[in-house]
Amino acid sequence: MVRKQIDQIPSLPPRPVDGHKGTFGRVLLVAGSWGMTGAAILSGRGALRGGAGLVYVATPHSCLPVVAAGEPCYLTVSLPEERGGELSEQAAPLVMQKLQLMQAAGIGPGLGRSVVGDEMVLDVFVHAPVSCVIDADALNALADHPDRLGQQQAPRILTPHPGEFSRLSGRTMQQISADRVGVAIEFARQHNVVVVLKGAGTVVTDGTRYYVNTTGNSGMATGGSGDVLTGLLTAILAQGLPPFEAAQLATYLHGLAGDCAARELTQPGLIASDLPDYLPRAWAAVQ
Repeated sequence: MVRKQIDQIPSLPPRPVDGHKGTFGRVLLVAGSWGMTGAAILSGRGALRGGAGLVYVATPHSCLPVVAAGEPCYLTVSLPEERGGELSEQAAPLVMQKLQLMQAAGIGPGLGRSVVGDEMVLDVFVHAPVSCVIDADALNALADHPDRLGQQQAPRILTPHPGEFSRLSGRTMQQISADRVGVAIEFARQHNVVVVLKGAGTVVTDGTRYYVNTTGNSGMATGGSGDVLTGLLTAILAQGLPPFEAAQLATYLHGLAGDCAARELTQPGLIASDLPDYLPRAWAAVQ
């Protein structure tokens, strides 16, 4: 198996002086459910701090007031629900309709699991016409339907932590920890996806090239950090970087924001909602 390690961090295309919000990409994030509205807010804020021109957060109708109140700078999309609070069958067609207007999408943060919700995830994974980031419960839905892997019609970036990757790949946690680079490369190559295997020394690979991230700290081991990464990565995709390079830059910036935050707030005092606030400092360091 060919393994080419990449160390250089890519840059975004230059922002034209006459650019407008449409220039820098439209992003759709499908996220949130009761008890996990914070995930939708965090991913939305990550996308905004990632530089996307327009960010839309699609969330169940009953969650929309909380999500909308969490940040005034993104737009919201109300997903239809059944009486019990689970997504209705009308949600997937609405999401697919919105995707036609986007440059990139992310799905999964705080989404929860249901039969209809899982079918929506699989529909997006296979048929979405734009690059998509697949995270959290969307990964778990995909793990239950491995036959869909490889059927995607556009680039897909999967962002599992080791437990999610174990379910996706069928590898044990011991096998993953013994060769994080090797198992990530094998999975990415087999299924034609980009894998972002999270953890200390996050591995990014497209099945041939790989990058091991050098930023970040254990203060980021707190609920919601991955949601910020999903939004940030989706925003960078929408601005024109190819999937592997977008994942490289996003993981580097995400970890660097965590390092900037920890220097001022300490690692124990760091929480996920700090990360978007420190992303401007991370951007300043790479420009």
